[in-house]
Amino acid sequence: MITRKSEATSAQTQADPNRSAGIIIFALLAAASLLPTLLTPIPAMVDYPNHLARMYLLAQNGDPGANPYYEVRWALYPNLGMDLLVPRLAQWVGVESATRLFLLCSQILIVGGALALERVVKGRVQIGGFVALLFVYCLPFSWGFLNFEFGLGVSLWGIAFYLVVIEGTFLTRLVVNAFFVSALFAVHFFSLGIYGAAIGIYELWRAHQRKVPYHVAALRLVLLGLPVALLLLVMRATAGSVGSEGTEWLFQYKPLWLFRIMNGYNLTVSAASVLVLLISLYFAFKRNVLTIEPVGIWLAAGFALLYLLIPSKLLGTSFADLRIIPAAVMIVAAFCSLSLPNRKWRAVVLLVVSGVIIANLATVFAVWLSYRADYAALIASFQKLDRGSRVLVGTSGDGDDPPFKDLTQYPMAYAPTLAVHYANAFVPNVFTEIGKQPIRPRVDMQRLAIPYGGPVPMRLLSAIAAGGTTAAVPSFIQTWHRDFDYLYVLGPAAANPLPDRLQEVDRSARFVLYKIDRRP
Repeated sequence: MITRKSEATSAQTQADPNRSAGIIIFALLAAASLLPTLLTPIPAMVDYPNHLARMYLLAQNGDPGANPYYEVRWALYPNLGMDLLVPRLAQWVGVESATRLFLLCSQILIVGGALALERVVKGRVQIGGFVALLFVYCLPFSWGFLNFEFGLGVSLWGIAFYLVVIEGTFLTRLVVNAFFVSALFAVHFFSLGIYGAAIGIYELWRAHQRKVPYHVAALRLVLLGLPVALLLLVMRATAGSVGSEGTEWLFQYKPLWLFRIMNGYNLTVSAASVLVLLISLYFAFKRNVLTIEPVGIWLAAGFALLYLLIPSKLLGTSFADLRIIPAAVMIVAAFCSLSLPNRKWRAVVLLVVSGVIIANLATVFAVWLSYRADYAALIASFQKLDRGSRVLVGTSGDGDDPPFKDLTQYPMAYAPTLAVHYANAFVPNVFTEIGKQPIRPRVDMQRLAIPYGGPVPMRLLSAIAAGGTTAAVPSFIQTWHRDFDYLYVLGPAAANPLPDRLQEVDRSARFVLYKIDRRP
């Protein structure tokens, strides 16, 4: 049975005049959190331009003027949330607006799912919405993991619905579980894992508390996994897959991600936010102002163990362990209760939470606004490309990609991929990974494609052009100076590195466009 507060406590809470103030503050913060998405044509997220480029390719598939270098190959892949929804919506509102609406729906699903889960668990909403707003621009979301964000929102709703029917009939649980498993499988496989982990831990706790016999709990867990097993069998039979790259553990980063998670653009803001929240939680638990139910402890421990054990890259999904953090916090928050003794405590809590939300939101808004001119300049530069050209993307930096650089520069990394729409160009680092996206380079272009990777360091391109190649050089750039027509160099402006090979065509604060002399 799901634990609920007594009717007397609920009535007292509803009669509290400060509840109205909390609702108003939450509504204002929620509205403010949606403003960057509503007001920014292209949100300055690392992966967002690449996703937008893929949406253009999907929406134009079959049209007479479709890009000649790419083709669409559908299969039963488990990461197709926006690929399935955005092109259909784009028929009514256009690709750019449809992609932003998908992001907006993802944010609404996250906040709404956190509220719904808390309502089911406690019979009222209290802290879940604020916790969701704390994480609505956390690192995996602000980096543009759009299918995961949408999927996590769906998984929160799925957990809430499962808890509603947990004491219902076998058929009811089967239908609810099968619906959400199928939806999450299609949207994002890792979000399905979050859903399964939360429900599985909850069922194990119920068995441990003798709320259900162990054999019943085992049957329930089999019920949870059965739709997944069936979908995986169908996927294998239809030549589908879950990603295509290997697995990689980066244990040294796990302690650091805890302080990096709150903000995708500024390490100082993120670390300060985490420290403020940890200190606040310490005093709240010490004074018994914040309490957690036993099942919440089980969920927290279970997700903590998953975070430690799961690889950083899992079946081609990067930062898999990092994605567990916001999911775990929002789920566990539903099982926590806040009992504030007086108005002073209420004011302090609202001030702390609002301050952290506003600090992170202001950082996001500032970065996104700073990119409007650069994105506009980049789109204008596409008009200077010959239609149907091949476009390589380089960087004036060293090409290293540690997770603690100046992340305000990252949103430019995939922006040149939009040339596939504006100039019908080929760009090698458009997302075309088998098992994750339905877009493929045509057979004659596959040797030049890199389905997952950022800009190439200019120092490496210069060495190749000078004849200093080695066997370790990726195949798609071994003869770049003869295979590509244009080169975008991202990063701080620098002198032309190859004046005998490159002719400057356009430049902005964050890029330079060169035409390549393709002579032998």
